[in-house]
Amino acid sequence: MKKLARRAAAQTLAAAFLLTAFAGPARADARDADAAIAQEWQTTWDTYHFSDTTPPAEGSGRSRVTTSISVEINAPAARVFPAYSNFNNHIGMNPFLRRVVTHKDWRSAWTRYVNLTAIEEIPYEGTVVVSKTHAQQRLHENELYYETDSWSFPGVVTHQKIVFTPLKGGKTQVTERLTFEADNDMIDFAATNGVAAHQQLQGALKQAIESGAL
Repeated sequence: MKKLARRAAAQTLAAAFLLTAFAGPARADARDADAAIAQEWQTTWDTYHFSDTTPPAEGSGRSRVTTSISVEINAPAARVFPAYSNFNNHIGMNPFLRRVVTHKDWRSAWTRYVNLTAIEEIPYEGTVVVSKTHAQQRLHENELYYETDSWSFPGVVTHQKIVFTPLKGGKTQVTERLTFEADNDMIDFAATNGVAAHQQLQGALKQAIESGAL
């Protein structure tokens, strides 16, 4: 299993490196490329319809895994929700995340919508691979939860619902319901590493919020 995971990771990163080499600047902080990234987001949205939560059809070659992780934060929900849901606060918590590009931020009724791309720089065999995750976040502030749908190369789709539950003593329980969808030979790798990344981020955000850094 470990050999399969390493091989899948190498294949994914190698393919991502090739894609990046032909796509433009390799630096994630090249701000003049934001318009191109926005167009890439729109193309991905139109092509893959990654907000669609319909399960993969039988025989499609794709699979889905759903899991849930939770953390208790010693701070009130009114402070935890805005700090936790702001993806710019995830920079520095995720070791690879370098920048979040917001393409559109608007409200409709009681829901706030954010179209964004998270840009990561991942070391790989002496070089740096730029990975882009295109996402839409929907924040329901009055109901203390938000949802995020995303797509990243090579065809990994995630659906997330993050719920903030006030607890006694001014604490907050944050529960993330995570659904990963990918090709059959990638689903275990995508889900295992995705859950591990979210658990690491949860721990980092908990520490930052409780310390007052956020």
